[in-house]
Amino acid sequence: MLKKFKIFSGVSLRSLAFVFAGFFVFFLFAAFSLFAYNKLSAQNAADKSARNTANGGSELSESAEGETLLGTEFFLSDRSGLQSQAAVVPAADSSISEAFAGQGGYDMSAGMYGSTRDLQSFLPEPAVWAQAVQNAGVYPELTYTSYRIRKGDMIGVIAERFGLTQDTLISINNIRQTRRIQIGDYIKVPSMPGILYTTKKDGETAASVAEKYQVSAQKTAAVNHLHEQGSLAAGTSLFVPDAFMDWVTRQEINGDLFRRPLRARYYVSSTFGWRRSPFTGKRTFHNGVDMASPAWTPVYAALAGTVTAAGFHSVYGNYVIVAHHSGYRTLYGHMVGIKARKGQSVDTRTVLGWVGTTGLSTGPHLHFSVFKYGSAVNPVSLWN
Repeated sequence: MLKKFKIFSGVSLRSLAFVFAGFFVFFLFAAFSLFAYNKLSAQNAADKSARNTANGGSELSESAEGETLLGTEFFLSDRSGLQSQAAVVPAADSSISEAFAGQGGYDMSAGMYGSTRDLQSFLPEPAVWAQAVQNAGVYPELTYTSYRIRKGDMIGVIAERFGLTQDTLISINNIRQTRRIQIGDYIKVPSMPGILYTTKKDGETAASVAEKYQVSAQKTAAVNHLHEQGSLAAGTSLFVPDAFMDWVTRQEINGDLFRRPLRARYYVSSTFGWRRSPFTGKRTFHNGVDMASPAWTPVYAALAGTVTAAGFHSVYGNYVIVAHHSGYRTLYGHMVGIKARKGQSVDTRTVLGWVGTTGLSTGPHLHFSVFKYGSAVNPVSLWN
């Protein structure tokens, strides 16, 4: 009978019954799922509340998770990004989170040696980050690259190209004479200006080294991954950021410490070092340079100082000795006449005497020697 009963333009009552039955089953399933979900959510909330109470309320809420970093250990590789790596960061009383107020600030003051989280997705605006880094005392990592010397290069030019100082390249590469660098040589180039320092005794600290060079103790400690007051053993090498070499050392290495004692034309008739003596034929050490020039050519002081001796010597003939700063002394020998007097203060404009051939000499010339703390030094490496 149902098959023959038609309603609504030919739709049978049996078909309509199947449709209503399907809707009824769907609603039953939806109601059961909603009931189960609400019950599970209530149970989770109760469990979390119990744990939070047991921990004294210290557990992070879901909304705060990822916005608070506890015990972060980090260093800055450059001033626009943060890397999650183990490194010693200078202890600071101030928190970076204060500088990040209104920028999604993060609490980094809770300790420096805890678990590390990836910070890349949480960084604030670069300008805000850079200022916060500066305020909190976090510094870039010290890195090195290599550079090959090319034709026309000078240490000063290379340093300027990399935004460094001459002192930095000289110190890092242990250059003793800048004039002797060769095309094709490789030098190390650091990522920041500064010099190397080797501790002289046990007990020195990053802070004491920084004080010596009048630079930031916090930055010195951070760059070397040290604590400011941590005791160092003698012989420990540190990179001292923003430090400079003393003037005398720089002038020595650049060959600009002394002026040549002869301003007139001359030639070097005998160099510094081992030679065969023109008098005995034996191999002897020549502790200076012989500068051949006509007799009565004026002889000038090579550096400001005080005359400590003037007189006659069987080997050097008429001679003058001048004491300078930093343990230097200069000797001028074989002069025909002496103008300077013992105790006289002199500078590079002062005439000490005149070229001659007195003493043990083979012809008119000036014997010029440089001594540092009693040891002979090649004058050619020190004059300009």
